[in-house]
Amino acid sequence: MSRAVVLDSEALSLLARGRGSGFETVRAALEAARRLGRDVVVPAVILAELYRGPGLNQVVDGCLARESFVMVRDTDRDFARFVGGVLAAAGAGSADLADAHVVAATVEWGGGVGLAGDDSDMRRLSSSYSNVDIVRV
Repeated sequence: MSRAVVLDSEALSLLARGRGSGFETVRAALEAARRLGRDVVVPAVILAELYRGPGLNQVVDGCLARESFVMVRDTDRDFARFVGGVLAAAGAGSADLADAHVVAATVEWGGGVGLAGDDSDMRRLSSSYSNVDIVRV
């Protein structure tokens, strides 16, 4: 697999809304990924963070339909084990579960960039992985 750009809930939310202070950072990262032939990934657990009712669901689903190159990484047993390993390596608890999915997906894709609204938690979780860069959006 090639290096990837992996979206957390804030990055996907900015992309879905098409505005906000970090929107241009997200757009630039996605454009760079397209130019370089890199994958753009969102873990399924991030969708669960954003699906909060019909109106929000439509915004997220519309974004994923419009940005059809964004791949959703489902959580199967092997990936769940890997996510648990990310949490254990950082000494983190379940409160960091969604962020750990972003880190694990980035590592799984051979490294890359995790776009994050809260970069401090993500940096802590990714500190064991030299192939993961976290960019605040």
